[in-house]
Amino acid sequence: MTKTKENYIGWIDLLRVIACFLVVLAHSCDPFVGQFNDNYGEFLSGALWGSFLRPCVPLFVMMTGVLMFPVKLELGAFYKKRIKRIIIPLIFWSIALPIFYFLYFYFGATTENPGISIEEHSLQATLPKLYTFIFNFNYDTTVLWYLYMLIGLYLAIPIVNVWLMQASQKDIKLVLKIWFVSLFLPYIQMIAPYLGFSGNYGNMGILGVCDWNPYGTFYYMSGFLGYILLAHYLVRFPLNWGWKKIFSVSIPLFLLGYAITAIGFLVIQKYYIDNYAYLEIFWYFSGINVFLMTFSVFIIIQNIKIKDSAFLRKMAPLAFGVFLCHFFFVQVAYDLLHPVLPVPAAIQIPIIACFAYAMSYVLVWVMSKFKLTQKVIM
Repeated sequence: MTKTKENYIGWIDLLRVIACFLVVLAHSCDPFVGQFNDNYGEFLSGALWGSFLRPCVPLFVMMTGVLMFPVKLELGAFYKKRIKRIIIPLIFWSIALPIFYFLYFYFGATTENPGISIEEHSLQATLPKLYTFIFNFNYDTTVLWYLYMLIGLYLAIPIVNVWLMQASQKDIKLVLKIWFVSLFLPYIQMIAPYLGFSGNYGNMGILGVCDWNPYGTFYYMSGFLGYILLAHYLVRFPLNWGWKKIFSVSIPLFLLGYAITAIGFLVIQKYYIDNYAYLEIFWYFSGINVFLMTFSVFIIIQNIKIKDSAFLRKMAPLAFGVFLCHFFFVQVAYDLLHPVLPVPAAIQIPIIACFAYAMSYVLVWVMSKFKLTQKVIM
């Protein structure tokens, strides 16, 4: 984040660094969560850590809500500037990451990660990945799902901006209340069959969703756009709470959200281990439990007073690059450290995350020194 001393927003840089590390830490849980009943102790450590870290992505999205408004460019100029900054890294890392994985295993690396197959990183399997990213991400480029989603948000932001700039506080609160209702939808859909709902022609979608219509009642008022509106609202209309009230509200909300997330994930794993779609429900970023955790973290960090920080000025601009490449280095860190660390999985996870973050940061720091590679990390 490049800001002059006069308009430096220190807490945003802090939030960027924290959110980036939380993402790395979250993905460091994946090999442990993937153990399931094969090693329930490791699974439990990964699940409890992973549940704790679910606010990581919504926090990234909320930064967009703080920084993007008001939009001062005309529509075409905004799209050209913002989407171009996403498309270039998307293309580069969609090609680079599969090559990283191919070379890693080609030169003899082995892994105990239950979620990865070395055969899926052969030359024959890698070549299609170098162009099929135009349709969607793959395992090697898992983290790039965020860029596809972010492009969609950028397409909507100038349109939303027109309304936001003339909307009253009451108007924005009403829209946020509607979005808040949408945070319960995953659980409503989950319990609907127990209340007699049998779906339509095999499709279990609710509120108008069916095989020929994926756009249900809350489709346009749900998802990550709500986090952008929430962030804008909290900056435009600050809560102005003292620290006592901030902690008295945020800590109970976070703990409640975490309890629902962790317990829900463990229960679902026990009864729906063969249904991956159900397994992820309590980890949805657009669920009420994750919202409670995200809101709590955001209002705490928003109220931290940070003066111009040389450390944050160095770390924050590289966070995006670390986000883009860290998934591969989590794999490397897991393979190197998991077999030799004489500590429980709950301690291994943050160690692996720190190691992966450090490797990612070194690569991104080197890339930041060259104009050509700067375009794919910042």
